[in-house]
Amino acid sequence: MIKAAGSPADRAPAGALPITAGQAVPGLIADLVTLTKPRLNLLVLLTTLAGLYLAVPDGLPISIVLHTLVGSALVAGGASALNQALERDTDQLMRRTSRRPLPAGRLSATVATVFGIVLASAGVIELAVWVNFVASGIALGTLVSYVAAYTPLKTRSSLSTLVGAVPGALPPVIGWSAATGEVSLPALVLFGIVFFWQMPHFLAIAWMYRDDYARAGMPLLPVSEPDGRRTGRQALIYAAVLWPVSLMPTVVGLAGAPYAALATGLGFMFVGLSAFFARDRTQATARQLFLFSIIYLPLLLTALVVDRLWL
Repeated sequence: MIKAAGSPADRAPAGALPITAGQAVPGLIADLVTLTKPRLNLLVLLTTLAGLYLAVPDGLPISIVLHTLVGSALVAGGASALNQALERDTDQLMRRTSRRPLPAGRLSATVATVFGIVLASAGVIELAVWVNFVASGIALGTLVSYVAAYTPLKTRSSLSTLVGAVPGALPPVIGWSAATGEVSLPALVLFGIVFFWQMPHFLAIAWMYRDDYARAGMPLLPVSEPDGRRTGRQALIYAAVLWPVSLMPTVVGLAGAPYAALATGLGFMFVGLSAFFARDRTQATARQLFLFSIIYLPLLLTALVVDRLWL
């Protein structure tokens, strides 16, 4: 177990003034915020919000929207903190994660675990009390599948990417159920879009950082098969499947022709970049696929919500 670093004064360089308690508090707060992965979880809130407004385009009470977003943010932040507590040893071995609060020794695993449990519990309770039990139950399922299934599987099997895509695709379902109190076919369509989007996105990341994952002993596909042929082929397959799935909102009554046209254009671009990656499997093609995947989902969901509001 990585222990917390010594006192601020012990870590101060020779001749430097000791760090006071008042100066240490902002650093502690910053580290706790870092544990929640705020930039990554911004996407969680975006997809949750999309689920809310797609379910009830005429609008919802602001209290439902706020409690859903706050509760979802707390659960997502708690899950991220627990994930980092469990992965502190492997994080220490990877360059891109070695500066996180736990592997760097700024926080202990106990602090991160307690912090994560408190945040996640508060989020589940908030959703249950002020939204509904369906949304709370899905959020709890997201937390458990992310922490208890995906996280430990990362050091055991390349299938962890597929398993991790399940909790990653549940936020829009949380939003939908928060608005309607149920999980219906349109919610499953939203789940499918986010699920299949994640696979090319994650495979591109795994290829770019395959050396890091190898050092950490994570048998992701680019690590277990270094030539990358299966990695590229799977990225292409999932991107190809994503395109017809992204058109399903028009089938279930969530969107019309303008959305379908944009989804088709974005889908062709996603498939094209995945094909380039599958063919060349370089850092450049992986990065192009990764960067496009970042803008793809917000553009698609924004178009879906706008089209839905205009129907």
